[in-house]
Amino acid sequence: MATTTPAPGETSLKSLLSTLVTSLDPETFVFITVPPKHEYPSTLLTHMLFKEAEGLTMITTKASAEAHGLDYIFPCGMVTLDVHSSLEAVGFMAAITRKLTERGIGCNPVSGYFHDHLFVPVGREEETLEVLSEMAAAAKADV
Repeated sequence: MATTTPAPGETSLKSLLSTLVTSLDPETFVFITVPPKHEYPSTLLTHMLFKEAEGLTMITTKASAEAHGLDYIFPCGMVTLDVHSSLEAVGFMAAITRKLTERGIGCNPVSGYFHDHLFVPVGREEETLEVLSEMAAAAKADV
């Protein structure tokens, strides 16, 4: 059975910003690491896996990490940018992280095939949504 590859997404920075819609996941997320050649529990809820020389970085929910007795860092909220951005889009994440930097909001961006996701410190989620809403409104006014 042949599969079709979904469209690659938007590349225009103006278009991405002017159509930006966000959503906040209700879960608290955390980052964990598993050393090379170590197993991680198959029942651990994973949202991202990234292999590095030092080990496997994983983003999971705080609840799942705690249920498995795992050490974690950076409790954070996940803001999803609900615009289908291309993995080749230039400047989208730079524009967003620059605005968040101006407000003193740390951010760990992760790009998926369809959307970008921002992991921001717990307690800064609403402020992040406000910044993004302001950016979208400014981009719409500039169209």
